[in-house]
Amino acid sequence: MTDETHISEEQTETCEKNESEVVFCEEAKSNDESVPYKPRKGFRYGCYLFVKRTFDIFSSGLFLLFFSWLYIILAICVKCSDGGPVVYNHERVGKNGKKIYIPKFRSMKKNADKLENMLTPEQLEQYKREYKLDDDPRVTKLGKFLRKTSLDELPNIWAIFTGKISVIGPRPLVKKEIEEKFGKDADKLLSVKPGMIGWWAANGRSNCTYESGERQKLELYYVEHCSVGLDIKIIFKTLIGVFKRTGAK
Repeated sequence: MTDETHISEEQTETCEKNESEVVFCEEAKSNDESVPYKPRKGFRYGCYLFVKRTFDIFSSGLFLLFFSWLYIILAICVKCSDGGPVVYNHERVGKNGKKIYIPKFRSMKKNADKLENMLTPEQLEQYKREYKLDDDPRVTKLGKFLRKTSLDELPNIWAIFTGKISVIGPRPLVKKEIEEKFGKDADKLLSVKPGMIGWWAANGRSNCTYESGERQKLELYYVEHCSVGLDIKIIFKTLIGVFKRTGAK
Protein backbone atom coordinates (compact mmCIF):
# COMPACT_ATOMS: atom_id res chain seq x y z
CA MET A 1 0.00 0.00 0.00
CA THR A 2 1.42 3.42 -0.99
CA ASP A 3 1.64 6.44 1.32
CA GLU A 4 -0.88 8.31 -0.86
CA THR A 5 -3.40 5.46 -0.49
CA HIS A 6 -2.84 5.34 3.29
CA ILE A 7 -3.40 9.08 3.60
CA SER A 8 -6.53 8.86 1.44
CA GLU A 9 -8.03 6.16 3.67
CA GLU A 10 -7.28 8.18 6.83
CA GLN A 11 -8.93 11.24 5.26
CA THR A 12 -12.00 9.16 4.34
CA GLU A 13 -12.32 7.78 7.88
CA THR A 14 -11.92 11.30 9.31
CA CYS A 15 -14.62 12.65 6.99
CA GLU A 16 -17.00 9.81 7.88
CA LYS A 17 -16.36 10.42 11.59
CA ASN A 18 -17.00 14.16 11.21
CA GLU A 19 -20.20 13.52 9.24
CA SER A 20 -21.35 11.09 11.95
CA GLU A 21 -20.65 13.68 14.66
CA VAL A 22 -22.56 16.34 12.69
CA VAL A 23 -25.57 14.06 12.30
CA PHE A 24 -25.45 13.15 16.02
CA CYS A 25 -25.24 16.83 17.01
CA GLU A 26 -28.16 17.71 14.74
CA GLU A 27 -30.24 14.88 16.26
CA ALA A 28 -29.35 15.99 19.80
CA LYS A 29 -30.24 19.59 18.94
CA SER A 30 -33.52 18.43 17.44
CA ASN A 31 -34.34 16.45 20.58
CA ASP A 32 -33.53 19.41 22.83
CA GLU A 33 -35.86 21.75 20.96
CA SER A 34 -39.28 21.82 22.59
CA VAL A 35 -41.99 20.60 20.25
CA PRO A 36 -45.21 22.69 20.40
CA TYR A 37 -48.00 20.79 22.14
CA LYS A 38 -50.72 19.56 19.81
CA PRO A 39 -54.15 19.57 21.51
CA ARG A 40 -56.13 16.33 21.47
CA LYS A 41 -58.50 15.99 18.53
CA GLY A 42 -60.68 13.40 16.87
CA PHE A 43 -64.32 12.32 16.84
CA ARG A 44 -64.15 10.52 20.18
CA TYR A 45 -62.59 13.50 21.94
CA GLY A 46 -65.14 15.82 20.28
CA CYS A 47 -67.98 13.68 21.66
CA TYR A 48 -66.39 13.85 25.10
CA LEU A 49 -66.27 17.67 24.95
CA PHE A 50 -69.93 17.79 23.85
CA VAL A 51 -71.00 15.55 26.75
CA LYS A 52 -68.89 17.60 29.15
CA ARG A 53 -70.36 20.94 28.05
CA THR A 54 -73.88 19.54 28.20
CA PHE A 55 -73.22 18.36 31.74
CA ASP A 56 -71.79 21.78 32.64
CA ILE A 57 -74.89 23.63 31.44
CA PHE A 58 -77.49 21.35 33.04
CA SER A 59 -75.66 20.81 36.35
CA SER A 60 -74.83 24.49 36.86
CA GLY A 61 -78.31 25.61 35.77
CA LEU A 62 -80.06 23.26 38.18
CA PHE A 63 -77.70 24.18 41.01
CA LEU A 64 -78.32 27.90 40.55
CA LEU A 65 -82.07 27.28 40.47
CA PHE A 66 -82.36 25.08 43.55
CA PHE A 67 -79.70 26.71 45.74
CA SER A 68 -80.39 30.37 45.11
CA TRP A 69 -81.43 30.63 48.78
CA LEU A 70 -77.94 29.52 49.87
CA TYR A 71 -76.34 32.24 47.76
CA ILE A 72 -78.54 34.86 49.43
CA ILE A 73 -77.65 33.64 52.95
CA LEU A 74 -73.90 33.53 52.22
CA ALA A 75 -73.98 36.95 50.56
CA ILE A 76 -75.62 38.47 53.65
CA CYS A 77 -73.07 36.79 55.95
CA VAL A 78 -70.10 38.07 53.93
CA LYS A 79 -71.51 41.59 53.77
CA CYS A 80 -72.22 41.70 57.51
CA SER A 81 -68.78 40.32 58.45
CA ASP A 82 -66.91 43.53 57.68
CA GLY A 83 -69.05 45.57 55.31
CA GLY A 84 -66.82 44.90 52.30
CA PRO A 85 -67.76 43.61 48.83
CA VAL A 86 -69.60 40.28 48.71
CA VAL A 87 -67.94 38.91 45.58
CA TYR A 88 -64.35 39.17 44.43
CA ASN A 89 -63.52 38.69 40.75
CA HIS A 90 -60.18 36.97 40.19
CA GLU A 91 -58.40 37.60 36.87
CA ARG A 92 -57.27 34.26 35.45
CA VAL A 93 -56.11 32.70 32.18
CA GLY A 94 -58.68 30.53 30.41
CA LYS A 95 -58.51 28.04 27.56
CA ASN A 96 -56.04 28.97 24.81
CA GLY A 97 -54.72 31.87 26.91
CA LYS A 98 -57.95 33.89 26.98
CA LYS A 99 -58.31 36.32 29.91
CA ILE A 100 -61.28 35.45 32.14
CA TYR A 101 -62.64 36.60 35.49
CA ILE A 102 -63.66 34.06 38.13
CA PRO A 103 -66.13 35.18 40.85
CA LYS A 104 -65.82 33.97 44.45
CA PHE A 105 -67.41 34.91 47.74
CA ARG A 106 -64.85 37.19 49.34
CA SER A 107 -62.95 35.31 52.05
CA MET A 108 -60.20 37.85 52.67
CA LYS A 109 -59.98 41.18 54.40
CA LYS A 110 -60.34 44.38 52.42
CA ASN A 111 -57.17 45.44 50.53
CA ALA A 112 -55.80 41.90 50.75
CA ASP A 113 -54.03 42.42 47.41
CA LYS A 114 -51.52 44.74 49.12
CA LEU A 115 -49.22 41.88 50.08
CA GLU A 116 -46.29 43.89 51.42
CA ASN A 117 -48.53 45.60 53.98
CA MET A 118 -50.23 42.46 55.29
CA LEU A 119 -47.61 39.70 55.15
CA THR A 120 -44.34 39.06 56.95
CA PRO A 121 -41.18 38.60 54.83
CA GLU A 122 -41.38 34.83 55.41
CA GLN A 123 -45.03 34.70 54.35
CA LEU A 124 -44.32 36.83 51.30
CA GLU A 125 -41.55 34.45 50.27
CA GLN A 126 -43.86 31.44 50.64
CA TYR A 127 -46.58 33.18 48.62
CA LYS A 128 -44.17 33.94 45.78
CA ARG A 129 -43.03 30.31 45.82
CA GLU A 130 -46.41 28.52 46.07
CA TYR A 131 -48.99 31.27 45.36
CA LYS A 132 -50.64 30.03 48.57
CA LEU A 133 -50.11 30.54 52.29
CA ASP A 134 -50.48 28.34 55.34
CA ASP A 135 -52.66 30.18 57.87
CA ASP A 136 -53.04 33.21 55.60
CA PRO A 137 -53.48 36.27 57.89
CA ARG A 138 -55.55 38.01 55.22
CA VAL A 139 -58.38 35.48 55.53
CA THR A 140 -61.34 36.51 57.70
CA LYS A 141 -62.92 34.23 60.33
CA LEU A 142 -65.89 33.65 58.05
CA GLY A 143 -63.50 33.21 55.15
CA LYS A 144 -61.75 30.32 56.89
CA PHE A 145 -65.06 28.49 57.16
CA LEU A 146 -65.97 29.26 53.54
CA ARG A 147 -62.62 27.98 52.31
CA LYS A 148 -62.63 24.86 54.48
CA THR A 149 -66.05 23.91 53.12
CA SER A 150 -65.29 25.28 49.60
CA LEU A 151 -68.44 27.44 49.85
CA ASP A 152 -66.40 30.45 48.73
CA GLU A 153 -66.29 28.90 45.26
CA LEU A 154 -70.07 28.68 44.79
CA PRO A 155 -70.14 31.79 42.52
CA ASN A 156 -67.94 29.71 40.18
CA ILE A 157 -71.17 27.98 39.18
CA TRP A 158 -72.18 31.06 37.17
CA ALA A 159 -68.81 30.99 35.38
CA ILE A 160 -69.50 27.34 34.51
CA PHE A 161 -72.98 28.16 33.17
CA THR A 162 -71.60 30.93 30.94
CA GLY A 163 -68.79 28.71 29.64
CA LYS A 164 -65.76 30.48 31.10
CA ILE A 165 -64.76 27.38 33.03
CA SER A 166 -65.96 23.80 33.37
CA VAL A 167 -67.07 21.79 36.38
CA ILE A 168 -63.90 19.73 36.03
CA GLY A 169 -60.50 20.87 34.79
CA PRO A 170 -57.13 22.26 35.87
CA ARG A 171 -57.20 25.04 38.43
CA PRO A 172 -57.65 28.54 36.88
CA LEU A 173 -54.32 30.34 37.35
CA VAL A 174 -52.84 33.80 36.86
CA LYS A 175 -50.52 34.40 33.90
CA LYS A 176 -47.35 34.81 35.96
CA GLU A 177 -48.05 31.60 37.87
CA ILE A 178 -48.44 29.63 34.64
CA GLU A 179 -45.24 31.02 33.14
CA GLU A 180 -43.16 30.40 36.27
CA LYS A 181 -44.50 26.99 37.30
CA PHE A 182 -45.36 25.29 34.00
CA GLY A 183 -42.85 26.83 31.57
CA LYS A 184 -42.79 24.88 28.29
CA ASP A 185 -45.91 22.96 29.39
CA ALA A 186 -48.02 26.13 29.56
CA ASP A 187 -49.60 25.51 26.15
CA LYS A 188 -50.52 21.98 27.19
CA LEU A 189 -52.15 23.23 30.41
CA LEU A 190 -54.13 25.89 28.52
CA SER A 191 -55.31 23.48 25.82
CA VAL A 192 -58.28 22.53 28.02
CA LYS A 193 -60.84 24.66 29.84
CA PRO A 194 -59.99 25.26 33.52
CA GLY A 195 -62.39 23.86 36.09
CA MET A 196 -63.96 24.42 39.48
CA ILE A 197 -62.66 21.06 40.67
CA GLY A 198 -59.87 18.93 39.27
CA TRP A 199 -57.41 16.06 39.61
CA TRP A 200 -54.97 18.12 41.68
CA ALA A 201 -57.67 19.41 44.04
CA ALA A 202 -59.11 15.91 44.43
CA ASN A 203 -55.72 14.48 45.38
CA GLY A 204 -54.79 16.60 48.33
CA ARG A 205 -54.77 20.17 47.01
CA SER A 206 -52.69 21.97 49.66
CA ASN A 207 -50.70 18.78 50.29
CA CYS A 208 -49.40 18.67 46.68
CA THR A 209 -47.16 21.70 46.11
CA TYR A 210 -45.38 23.41 43.23
CA GLU A 211 -42.08 23.05 45.07
CA SER A 212 -42.36 19.25 45.07
CA GLY A 213 -43.51 19.23 41.45
CA GLU A 214 -46.56 17.13 42.34
CA ARG A 215 -49.06 19.85 41.54
CA GLN A 216 -47.73 20.30 37.99
CA LYS A 217 -47.75 16.53 37.42
CA LEU A 218 -51.36 16.16 38.60
CA GLU A 219 -52.67 19.07 36.54
CA LEU A 220 -50.92 17.88 33.38
CA TYR A 221 -52.03 14.30 33.99
CA TYR A 222 -55.63 15.45 33.69
CA VAL A 223 -54.93 17.29 30.43
CA GLU A 224 -53.42 14.14 28.92
CA HIS A 225 -56.03 11.68 30.24
CA CYS A 226 -59.30 13.62 30.62
CA SER A 227 -62.33 11.45 29.92
CA VAL A 228 -65.85 10.82 31.21
CA GLY A 229 -64.53 8.08 33.49
CA LEU A 230 -61.81 10.26 35.01
CA ASP A 231 -64.28 13.14 35.47
CA ILE A 232 -66.67 10.90 37.40
CA LYS A 233 -63.79 9.72 39.58
CA ILE A 234 -62.83 13.35 40.32
CA ILE A 235 -66.39 14.23 41.32
CA PHE A 236 -66.57 11.38 43.84
CA LYS A 237 -63.09 12.05 45.24
CA THR A 238 -63.95 15.74 45.64
CA LEU A 239 -67.19 15.00 47.49
CA ILE A 240 -65.36 12.64 49.86
CA GLY A 241 -62.68 15.29 50.43
CA VAL A 242 -65.28 17.97 51.21
CA PHE A 243 -67.01 15.78 53.80
CA LYS A 244 -63.67 14.82 55.35
CA ARG A 245 -62.47 18.43 55.04
CA THR A 246 -59.08 17.36 53.71
CA GLY A 247 -56.72 19.33 51.49
CA ALA A 248 -58.32 22.78 51.43
CA LYS A 249 -56.82 25.71 53.29
